[in-house]
Amino acid sequence: MATAPAREGILSVTEVNRRVRSTLEDSFPALWVRGELTGFRLATSGHRYFSLKDERSLLDCALYLNDATRLRFEPRDGMAVEAYGRISVFEPRGRYQLIVESMRPAGLGDRLLALEELKRRLQAEGLFDAARKRALPAYPRRIGLVTSPVGAAVRDMIKVLRGRWPGIAIVIAPVRVQGEGAALEIAAAIERFNRHGRMDLLIVGRGGGSLEDLWAFNEEPVVRAIGGSAIPVISAVGHEVDTTLADLVADRRAATPSNAAEIAVPERRAVLHRVEALRHRADQVLRHRLRSDRQHLDQLLAKYAFKRPREVFQL
Repeated sequence: MATAPAREGILSVTEVNRRVRSTLEDSFPALWVRGELTGFRLATSGHRYFSLKDERSLLDCALYLNDATRLRFEPRDGMAVEAYGRISVFEPRGRYQLIVESMRPAGLGDRLLALEELKRRLQAEGLFDAARKRALPAYPRRIGLVTSPVGAAVRDMIKVLRGRWPGIAIVIAPVRVQGEGAALEIAAAIERFNRHGRMDLLIVGRGGGSLEDLWAFNEEPVVRAIGGSAIPVISAVGHEVDTTLADLVADRRAATPSNAAEIAVPERRAVLHRVEALRHRADQVLRHRLRSDRQHLDQLLAKYAFKRPREVFQL
């Protein structure tokens, strides 16, 4: 029979949980865990609580609001995911859990590794070098849009382009922007514009979505088509936080499709204002020059030789 410890060694429940928490956090640095989502719920605080399970075990998880806002997909029960975080203890209940810092659909890990390898290979070729990027035309007359013909992105771009520069000619190459075969369609549209389009500028992109939704713009055919385009290209993929290989190779990256349209053309009223300011400045310079020349002429005419010109030629 074990000897009972002295009363001085008795710990409170809180102290036990605190020590367990400290031990777990020290023993388990940040790690990736793969499992199936179950019991997913959104708290009024904005935090997400759920469990990850496999065939034999269950692990409680918490995803706090600040980290949850960075998710690029919508988690739901039954989805296989890979969660990155640290093991800790929720002291009031003595329950250990995974504090999730980021999460992605399962199976994406291999694709991300392949993406990094492709990125390194293309970077070694110099495809992303700043020195090879070209300046955009200041006043393009014809712009080609390589994007989906439906959805908010194409409507926003057309609205902004027409609003800023009403005379702009817009040609749309309708393509799929996600799913199987989308990358080949996008690349083919860029190449067609280069062969036949007579465009001054191309905008290639789509609206926001998950990493998987944007994946076509990470594929090698699209990246090489943009890199090989004789026409300058603006990449407009997703939102500002999204970065694809298309963004890295393009001559200019836009935060959103609407921002791409703002970059592509000047604002007509601003141009007219600048023209008027330049005209006014030229008028002032011309008037000043005329006054200066007239004063100089008056000074010459006032000289003795001009007052008595015949005496100049007398011997």
